[in-house]
Amino acid sequence: MIEQKGHILVLKTGPGTTIQDLGRKNWTKFGIPNSGPCDFISAEWVNHVLRNDGNCAVLEISQPGVKMEFHGSCMIALAGAKASVLLDGEPIPQFQRLVLKNNSVLEVGAMEEGSKVYLGVRGGFQTPLRLGSRSYFQEITPHAFVQKGDQLPYISTHSSFDSGFSVPKWDSTWFQKTALEFYPGPDYQFLSHENREKLLNQEFTVSQFSSRMGTLLTELLENDIPELPTNPVYPGIVQLTSGGKLIVLGRDAQVTGGYPRIMFLTELSQAILAQKRTGQKIRFIKKQP
Repeated sequence: MIEQKGHILVLKTGPGTTIQDLGRKNWTKFGIPNSGPCDFISAEWVNHVLRNDGNCAVLEISQPGVKMEFHGSCMIALAGAKASVLLDGEPIPQFQRLVLKNNSVLEVGAMEEGSKVYLGVRGGFQTPLRLGSRSYFQEITPHAFVQKGDQLPYISTHSSFDSGFSVPKWDSTWFQKTALEFYPGPDYQFLSHENREKLLNQEFTVSQFSSRMGTLLTELLENDIPELPTNPVYPGIVQLTSGGKLIVLGRDAQVTGGYPRIMFLTELSQAILAQKRTGQKIRFIKKQP
């Protein structure tokens, strides 16, 4: 097998397209977020079917309208949201391993289910390491997001791309669930009995104010918790603001905060939430010990 350098030339992209590996470890003490994929299940699946190391960098696409040209043959895989995918202008099945020839053009269009598509390449993207990770984050990497004209390097391989005897099958029903499991957070005990009941019995709506930093829910929950000092926070923590807003912290969230930390979502629930769109409903279920 002959290996040489290849790259994706980004012809078009919307906001929110980033490179992500499993993130930066042991840097939160310096105020640097973890980063990493919002939906780790889809990112891990892509690397698994490509026989990559689990920490290989993938492309996280959060908006439709991405178009890219591959300079160098390679094998790719996609997972996550169900989307319209074109290869050289022709529609193709999305959830499979694909062998791309030099100068192939791939487009990711409208998303029918879910909100994030993950694209991986055999061997992972070879963008520069910054503090032990390739994950994009403003002021650590050159850009916060992938931009038109960027070249994303990978290892181009010329071989039979032996795929073995298995055929990967992607099932997206897991992120269509609306129930998000949580563990009580450090400040859950300060909630009134009435507010605990509201958390468990009412639905909440994903607002338009959602990003890699966090997801704001539309419905309010009266904050009857006294003011608290600033404390450590991390992805999956649900904060309750002084105005009664619920914020679920995302992969690029700050590492300290003063709002009460009333819940912590399980990793699966964080991935489910990452695939929700504006206006979709979720509800909370307390995780049983």
